[in-house]
Amino acid sequence: MRLRASKSSSGSKVLVHFVNQSGVKSSVFVTEGETLLDVVIKKNIDISGFGACEGTLACSTCHLIFEESVYDKLEPMLDEEVDMLDLAYGLTKTSRLGCQVTVERWMDGMTVHVPQEIKDQRGKQEAVSSK
Repeated sequence: MRLRASKSSSGSKVLVHFVNQSGVKSSVFVTEGETLLDVVIKKNIDISGFGACEGTLACSTCHLIFEESVYDKLEPMLDEEVDMLDLAYGLTKTSRLGCQVTVERWMDGMTVHVPQEIKDQRGKQEAVSSK
């Protein structure tokens, strides 16, 4: 179960760009009110190992890096999210977990990046090379 409930959806479509570990950009229109984890799963975006715990805040595999201007407008993190991010590889000052970020209309056109270095659910660290 998610610790942060999704806000009610107004049905508005928001354009979100995802850049995966290999630098490949996927642009999708999503419904306002969905979490970024839900978007990646529903739209079948190619992000290796993303969201292994399905949004229960039990891992950090939905770690995303935001542009500073977007990050500054996001709702504050819960303590549980901070704890999970402490385990994430490639952590930055604008890192958040995709399961805890709900898409809002003001995010239209934003780009989020998946860290180059990931840790999968088996605990094996691997670097993903850029092409």
